[in-house]
Amino acid sequence: MHIELTLQVLVGATALRVFAADIRSLSRRVLGAGVRVGAAELAELRSRHAARPAEQPRQGRR
Repeated sequence: MHIELTLQVLVGATALRVFAADIRSLSRRVLGAGVRVGAAELAELRSRHAARPAEQPRQGRR
């Protein structure tokens, strides 16, 4: 029982060590894509906001 658990832990640790570089690379790509999508959304929101006519405060003449 203890040997099986120990082997499972060792296999898991080895897999993490082997795939750590790939996981790190994939996470950087995913985060980079998220940043690009977020920046594109912000740029689109700014362009929409700039395209709207600015509301002029009403100055009442009497």
